[in-house]
Amino acid sequence: MTRLLIKETQILTMNEQMDIFSGDVLIEDDRITQVGQELDKVEEAGTKVIHAKGKTLLPGFVQTHVHLCQSIFRGQADDMELMDWLQQKIWPLEASHDETSLYDSAMLGLGELIQGGTTTVVDMETVNHTDAAFEALAQSGMRALSGKVMMDVGNELPPALLEDTQTSIAESTRLLEKWHGYDGGRLQYAYAPRFVVSCTEELLTEVRDLAKYYDVYIHTHASENLGEIQIVEEERGMRNVEYLDHLGLAHEKLILAHCIWLSDREKQIIRDRKVKMSHCPGSNLKLASGVADVCGMSHQGTHISLGADGAPCNNALNMFQEMKLAALLPKPTHGPAAMPAEEVLKMATIEGARAIGMEEEIGSIEEGKKADLALLDLNKLHTSPRAGVDPISSIVYSATAQDVETTIINGEIIMENRELKTMNETEVLANADRSMKRLLSTMASMTY
Repeated sequence: MTRLLIKETQILTMNEQMDIFSGDVLIEDDRITQVGQELDKVEEAGTKVIHAKGKTLLPGFVQTHVHLCQSIFRGQADDMELMDWLQQKIWPLEASHDETSLYDSAMLGLGELIQGGTTTVVDMETVNHTDAAFEALAQSGMRALSGKVMMDVGNELPPALLEDTQTSIAESTRLLEKWHGYDGGRLQYAYAPRFVVSCTEELLTEVRDLAKYYDVYIHTHASENLGEIQIVEEERGMRNVEYLDHLGLAHEKLILAHCIWLSDREKQIIRDRKVKMSHCPGSNLKLASGVADVCGMSHQGTHISLGADGAPCNNALNMFQEMKLAALLPKPTHGPAAMPAEEVLKMATIEGARAIGMEEEIGSIEEGKKADLALLDLNKLHTSPRAGVDPISSIVYSATAQDVETTIINGEIIMENRELKTMNETEVLANADRSMKRLLSTMASMTY
């Protein structure tokens, strides 16, 4: 048994009572076994002790929509709207990926996420080479729900991304059977049809049936852009969420990214079917897609969590940025009390856990739960003074990713004192740059 004791830290439990107190946390193997004060009696030979007086401990962040395959595309597709961004930049770049570049992209994104205190991601990969991304996830120590993107229709798709329907389904299921449940369930699989525009009805209905058979999640985009909705209405005869519900895909194991342009009927479907919505405010702003009605929807009972989306439509996989934007965006419309810091921090932790059905395992600091934690140093100029200030307010409105000192996933220290333990940061940076140069050369020679 491995034992880790975190001493004398400010603990933001994120439990039902939202308890905050100074104390200790004992971790044995992958679980939190004691949360309390003065746990000195458990300090014994073989116990690693982190003396964290003056620091702040909170559950690791759960990001419910990212694209690790796009991490090395950061800065390659700025100042564009969604469909142009996809067709002119992102799809050609994804089509140029090889196994090495995809692995390097995933490692770059994972390093950034870990350094920012994220301990779980819901990840959507590209069409090809998804084993390489899972290899990176396995090595990094990240907890993840991930899947190969599925695309079997589209006039503007590069040939390398346009799949045969049955080939797409077969490869997705092969990956599921290989990776789902890896490392005691640290890695899980989700079917990931990209969005209705790029998926035939045959593919979507088979995904529906297979996800039910294997009892896994479905992760897709919906209603991100008005142009996207127009295409779906013209081709399928109804709006995005209505169409997904018509096919029987709208249920509690469906995670929908964005959900900006929804009709009242679609909002009702999401609420009534217990569909999980991933809010990506940074991406939505940068692509000029719009502002999702998270304030109104959350008050009506919709389940909402947070994600950064991909690096080329956000430029940072930073939960602190997403929390601050999520808190600020509703205020001009709904008033200064809209979307308070506490509600936003819940979206980033326990509600993210609930989105993937793991609220009994992660998302709060409680005895018996998995040890997925982030230790912050808030003794900085930009987070001071601390006297009389709610630490939740400091985290949502003032803190940055650079304030994360230590990240623990599944009881393992993945980063300590800003040093990554499961990857060499210098090598990750060099490999990412090398792969991106190769992809740009490859893409320049491609014709469509």
